[in-house]
Amino acid sequence: MKKRVLALVMSTTMIASVLTACGGGKDDTSTPNTNTTTENNNASADNNASADNSGASTDNSAPADTQAMDFGSGTIKIWVPDAVTGVTETLCNSFFEAHPEMNGYTVSIEPMGEGEAAGNVITDVEAAPDLYAFAQDQMARLVAAGALTTINGDYATFVQNSNDAGAAAAAKVGNEVYAFPLTSDNGYFLYYDKSVVTDPSSLEKIIADCEAAGKNFYFDTGSWYQTAFFFGAGCELAFDTDEDGNFTGIKNTYASENGLKALKAIRTMSESKIYMDGSSVGDAVNWAAIVDGTWDSSSAKEVLGDNYACAKLPTFTVDGETFQLGGFGGFKLMGVKPQAEAGKLVVCLELAKYLSDTDAQLARFNEVGWGPSNVTAQQDPAVQADEALSALGEQLQYTIPQGQYPGEYWSEADALGETICGGNFKGYTDEQLMAELEAFSSKMDALVK
Repeated sequence: MKKRVLALVMSTTMIASVLTACGGGKDDTSTPNTNTTTENNNASADNNASADNSGASTDNSAPADTQAMDFGSGTIKIWVPDAVTGVTETLCNSFFEAHPEMNGYTVSIEPMGEGEAAGNVITDVEAAPDLYAFAQDQMARLVAAGALTTINGDYATFVQNSNDAGAAAAAKVGNEVYAFPLTSDNGYFLYYDKSVVTDPSSLEKIIADCEAAGKNFYFDTGSWYQTAFFFGAGCELAFDTDEDGNFTGIKNTYASENGLKALKAIRTMSESKIYMDGSSVGDAVNWAAIVDGTWDSSSAKEVLGDNYACAKLPTFTVDGETFQLGGFGGFKLMGVKPQAEAGKLVVCLELAKYLSDTDAQLARFNEVGWGPSNVTAQQDPAVQADEALSALGEQLQYTIPQGQYPGEYWSEADALGETICGGNFKGYTDEQLMAELEAFSSKMDALVK
């Protein structure tokens, strides 16, 4: 199906003036719409979008008043991961109870993983859902496809002021805000057996303890995880994008003395007899330490029992110099598809704001353990008592927000990790290792030429 981008009929100024004129709206005693339906459809499901009006403005500011505007009626389709479809339905019902003036809409919630959402959205933007959760590394593709409404005015202020700095930055391309943050929990840290690992702050000591106990240590050297070594050693690898999501430049210092130290440290780790290349508790065997994320906290607790413990990533030492492992911090975001009808756009923006605010983030934390990006929710006692989130929170101080990366980066970085773990660099001199880094860096530089 062809791609068609939907845009606003009315500009920001026109919407704001209409809503301001509605100030002091009358009391609305109509029955709120709680007919929220959860459907199990695929990406080519029923198209609820309005007619194409491409070329109109996509700037959107917060409404001054929403009580008396004619918002229209219809269906608002939402994609969220399967684990949160139930809590999303409950939240949507609460939203319409609080906003009876918008009760002309029925919400259809469909399960879609945040990692797969962008690929399905850009296949056919017109048929895509009105609101959808997606992984922050998919932002550039979605912006380039015209699949995200620009978030301006008070909505942009809300995004920037209500969330931690990493999440707020992740919601932007260039100087424009394009999404509402949902989580600040997409990163990695250390789960460990405290009866085996005596000092989780040092990679060398973790490996020594695991070797002594005959227990495995898991650390994925693939694209997402290997940055822990390179960024920790002080290297940069980041791509610049313009406001259309195109890759326009690169900062790349992998082929450097610090990059060489990172590569040597990964090689040393992979040569331990207890080292395993992996990052999933569910696939790990006979382990006492694993670098993984919050999504596996329940499984880690089940395996380790009373010996369950979490910590930020350790330091590593190479050539007599010690570095703190770093890496990426990632986020889940909610996007709003451009709309042809101004009234529906306002409803979608208000609903997205509601689904990303403090109470909604705490509801998802309590339901499925998603870590909040909202700074108020992060101070909740239950959130602060969560060991996995606390370890991740500490680790995020040493990470960079994951920006936009070309698809080729991920495959090339995965290949580099496989080469290291396959023993291909065993016995290589520093000069040979530097040549490998230069070859990798040349491939990265070519992605923006």
